[in-house]
Amino acid sequence: MYQPGLNDLDAVLAVARRSSFRGAALDLGMSTTAMSSAIAKLEAHLGVRLFNRTTRSVSLTDAGRAFVEQVAPGLEDIRGAMDAARSQQAKPSGMLRINTFATAAREILAPLVLEYLRRHPDVHVDVVTEGRLVDVVAEGFDFGVRMANLVPTDMIAIPLGEPQRHAIVASPAYLKKHGRPRVPSDLFRHRCIRVRLPNGSLFRWEFRKRGQTALIDVTGPITLDEASLSRIAVLEGIGLGFFMEPDVRGDIEAGRLVRVLEDWTPELARLCLYYPGRRNSSAAHTAFVALAREVAVARK
Repeated sequence: MYQPGLNDLDAVLAVARRSSFRGAALDLGMSTTAMSSAIAKLEAHLGVRLFNRTTRSVSLTDAGRAFVEQVAPGLEDIRGAMDAARSQQAKPSGMLRINTFATAAREILAPLVLEYLRRHPDVHVDVVTEGRLVDVVAEGFDFGVRMANLVPTDMIAIPLGEPQRHAIVASPAYLKKHGRPRVPSDLFRHRCIRVRLPNGSLFRWEFRKRGQTALIDVTGPITLDEASLSRIAVLEGIGLGFFMEPDVRGDIEAGRLVRVLEDWTPELARLCLYYPGRRNSSAAHTAFVALAREVAVARK
């Protein structure tokens, strides 16, 4: 006889949080089919529909909303009890989930995540990269990595690495043909790679120098929403691109790309690993925090 388990309850909360079976399935590492099947079995067991489904949206029914409101605190208590038990482990094991953005993931992957896995092979690390800023607690993550100014004030934060910078770059061939911009307003006469943000709006290029600020709505032949795609377009000479410095540092050093307007891109905040305070952290969580602090000290 079917009896709902914790995974089934996690599935309900994930779908409620994401308003999407596909998004919830990605969060929990399941297929969309398996997610739909889990929800359908639970609804059949309860004898009530928890979600309204259309081809365009998924939303909680009244019964589903009441169910989630009652289940969520209890599930949190269960997770807390499990964390308390895991905190007694002598050897780190289990899973850690990290939410970050792509540039930061590339920065921390080798020195932190991969080194952690070498030291603790019984732990699985799930790294999720996305542009939007998420509530790591509500969405089931153990850690987040963002710029220091974006870290919620109620989180414990560990600075990682040097302050970040933006970099405006172009290929040598593009600059030979179109010339080099000297001030931000020169960009109005240039072809630029436009960037679409996760919320659908277009990114405005921001510059600062000696108290002056400039926000430029650039124009150009193509709009992209991922830094690696923008990099390809810039390498091919399509136009100027606006990046986080680590994404194009190797290209600049190799001469494939040339940096411009550098005096208009001052230092930004540092990257930070952050997490909520816990009374009973698992051995895996504690070991990850310890390594992050070790990396932070080494990079000072």
